[in-house]
Amino acid sequence: MDVTTPASAPWLIAGLGNPGPEYAMNRHNVGFMVADLLAERIGGKFKRAGKAQAQVLEGRIGPAGPASRRVILVKPMSFMNLSGGPVNALRDFYKVPVGNIVAVHDELDIDYGTLRLKLGGGDNGHNGLKSMTKAMGPDYHRVRFGIGRPPGRMQVADFVLKDFSSAERKELDWFVDRAADAVESLVTEGLERAQGAYNS
Repeated sequence: MDVTTPASAPWLIAGLGNPGPEYAMNRHNVGFMVADLLAERIGGKFKRAGKAQAQVLEGRIGPAGPASRRVILVKPMSFMNLSGGPVNALRDFYKVPVGNIVAVHDELDIDYGTLRLKLGGGDNGHNGLKSMTKAMGPDYHRVRFGIGRPPGRMQVADFVLKDFSSAERKELDWFVDRAADAVESLVTEGLERAQGAYNS
């Protein structure tokens, strides 16, 4: 956390994906999967956020008492390529510092199931990150969920919009659970400790 950011400032956790049942199990939608699990842990349900083109859930993460953190879970409903608009609108509404924003997203250049946490950086060709960076600059946190590279000559766009394979699905729940743990660690313990525990 930035030293200028008060501990009471809320965190905004944006799980990136595409709306609609036809996309639900796509590799590109792993951010939604992690957000749904975090919502389940908080014990709440997503609700449509007015004009923001997003589903939102407010709650707290972490141990009871002063160590817990107020969070706004967000699933943009604008399609991946336009994620930045809804996230930025909610950032303004909830007065969240950019350094308290977390994007949870799929990452091609990391092996399947591997996690990498970082602050800032480029978009690496990811259209959801590209849209967020255009809307608010690059200085937000990322929880990068590895999906690996497409096999053979398959196009990247086709690969990310396909469902996880049957072999991948055997471990998917465990990897999504671990990613949700990583988000909670980032928010409650800070980037360095979360990286030490979850970056591999």
